[in-house]
Amino acid sequence: MTRAVLSIGSNIGDSLAHLQSAVDGLGDAVVAVSRVYSTAPWGGVEQQDFLNAVILVDDPNAGSYDWLLRARKLEEDADRVRDQRWGPRSLDVDVVDCEGIVSADPELTLPHPRAHQRAFVLIPWLDVDPGATLAVDGAVVSAAQILQGLDQSEREGVLATDSVLLR
Repeated sequence: MTRAVLSIGSNIGDSLAHLQSAVDGLGDAVVAVSRVYSTAPWGGVEQQDFLNAVILVDDPNAGSYDWLLRARKLEEDADRVRDQRWGPRSLDVDVVDCEGIVSADPELTLPHPRAHQRAFVLIPWLDVDPGATLAVDGAVVSAAQILQGLDQSEREGVLATDSVLLR
């Protein structure tokens, strides 16, 4: 298992720099990086809008837990503080999917348990992988189909920016 989909987001400090630090920290494992999007916060906590993107990564020596450890290290390097669920953060790095593995492990649930509800994950993912699929309730479904099933306001709330992350 080598390929993974990582969703990155930030709404504290220099958010674009935090996203770029995630790309830089993944080095040669980066296969593709989506455009950067601006989105309203998700989860009901009052806070600033987020910048979001998706990174496709591949490393023949990395398994799903390796990607989780790398994600946590990137967050730590960005001084991520976990004091409020769905609260503001300098950098959030989520393992969305890893080679289509389905896992209910509380440490790393795959695919990400809310990815199919989040246009801010699906839209950037489709930027870099138009044929993306995701396991939802035991069935493998195209990410494009899942996105079309989301509320229109959810889809329209994901706004492309002029910002670019460099590989």
